[in-house]
Amino acid sequence: MRSTILFFGYLFLCLALAAVITVPLMATGWLDYEPQRIMGRLAQLFILLGLWPFLRLLGLDDRATLGLGVARRPFLARVALGWVLGVLILAGLMGMLLGVGVRVPDLPASGLAGAVAGKAAGALVGGLLIGLLEELFFRGALFSAIRRRGSLADAVVWSALLYALVHVLKPHGLPAGMAFDWDGARMMFVQVFSGLFQWKHLDTLAALFMAGVLLALVRERSGHIAWCIGLHAGWVFVIQLGRRLTDGDDGAALAFLAGAYDGVIGWLAVLWLALLSWLYWRLLLLPGRRRLAASRRTG
Repeated sequence: MRSTILFFGYLFLCLALAAVITVPLMATGWLDYEPQRIMGRLAQLFILLGLWPFLRLLGLDDRATLGLGVARRPFLARVALGWVLGVLILAGLMGMLLGVGVRVPDLPASGLAGAVAGKAAGALVGGLLIGLLEELFFRGALFSAIRRRGSLADAVVWSALLYALVHVLKPHGLPAGMAFDWDGARMMFVQVFSGLFQWKHLDTLAALFMAGVLLALVRERSGHIAWCIGLHAGWVFVIQLGRRLTDGDDGAALAFLAGAYDGVIGWLAVLWLALLSWLYWRLLLLPGRRRLAASRRTG
């Protein structure tokens, strides 16, 4: 719990600093973007700039702790294999959503191959970047920090919970007609956290939590984050490509199965990822822990 609070506090400070800087930055007139977008990008920038000093302060700055304690070639090979598995996992989810009519194909009338190739390339690069950065933070540093002091259950639950929360803690636009000044910035900052209490985000939080659980279990068994990066990147790849080649059907009878967050991760994703997490625990992680415990008793 202590480590989770420290990491949340770090993210909170980065967001607060972004809110403070956004007001004078918007006043210059240099940037023609919505204030919530600038605040969000500044928060991400501050998180990246301060991450290494923060990790060094907590003693989490060595490769093994960050989940990078594997030679480069096998590490990259595991990232690649994880990516394939991630694509298969989310392709299964996307196939189920298409099968029940929650999402419907929306393919270009011409130039399908070229359009798909261009979108796939962007989704591949974006997925790898997101996978690397988020896995370093959540399944690398945060998981290790909690695991040092607590049980596997603590590390899985708290790292997955913070991972889910962060994805819905985003700045949103102000009410129509309200100027973005210091009062507006304060309201926008408060609204970031009020989103946690909105019912429409419950399925998103649950799905992201289960994704975090599966990734944390993989991290525990492998001892590094290569598989996690690959899985995460594969998931992002399918979501981004799927959203560009399909549309959500809000009128479908089972539309509630797809979340409002991205039209993909919702209650069906919760069930799918929960099943995969249970299978991974029962078939791969639990037998290994039992063998380790038996060897310690006999040794």
